[in-house]
Amino acid sequence: MAPTNNSSPFYVTLKRALELRGTCLEDICPPDDQVARRVLHDYGAMFIGSDDILPPPLCVFSNEEQVTRFQKAAGRAAATIGDAAIELQPAAMSALLKARAAALAENLDITPRDGAEAARRSYADTVRLWNSRFLPALHHWTTAERLSQTQADRLCGLPVNEQVPEVLELEKEGIFFSKDLSKSVLYSIAAPGTSQHIAMLAFDANEFYDPKVREILARHGWFQTVLSDLPHFTFLGLSEAELPGRGLRRVEVDGQTFWIPDVA
Repeated sequence: MAPTNNSSPFYVTLKRALELRGTCLEDICPPDDQVARRVLHDYGAMFIGSDDILPPPLCVFSNEEQVTRFQKAAGRAAATIGDAAIELQPAAMSALLKARAAALAENLDITPRDGAEAARRSYADTVRLWNSRFLPALHHWTTAERLSQTQADRLCGLPVNEQVPEVLELEKEGIFFSKDLSKSVLYSIAAPGTSQHIAMLAFDANEFYDPKVREILARHGWFQTVLSDLPHFTFLGLSEAELPGRGLRRVEVDGQTFWIPDVA
């Protein structure tokens, strides 16, 4: 991973935001933890949102107790959409319901992808989802003889937090762990303890492909911020015009607009 550019727009904005919360970058994301810094670059938009939301105190949660404590502090609002009972931070839920009402008024809809999992997730959820990518990929690359059985067994035996850096190293050699085995696992599923869904600031929408739905969500503070994760929207509680000033840069991929940390 390239060295951190602390003078980049994202890091300048993040430093200011963290100071206002009485903390600093080293507290939430240790400089010697390359996985945490990679996660910050991929999922970090949530740390510079509006004052109506509570960002996580860590880039990487290490256990369920930490997640439970944070989610209690952030507060949870619940709603049922279709057959799914979802939970988000109160400001995020309010904005989502307003966006859905606006969509319904135009004969459109905004519905959760994969049920309740579209919104709040627990630490255990993130471990389970990690395994849904990690284990099949491990089997594939062992069968393809890119990894030996000894290597696979060793990886399986590691604690999950130690699996992540090993996987990222393998991906440098083209041994990818995403669902389609074509890109980094972090563009397919979050590393355990890092998901924006843990922060209750993410929502996966079935209607992500509809430009009108994306426009409505953006008007209500919801943006795509994770490259290659098309259904995934992040609540920032900001207008699109404010995003460049928060250290985010606009990237177009397959006709869809992503706002990602400008760490160049």
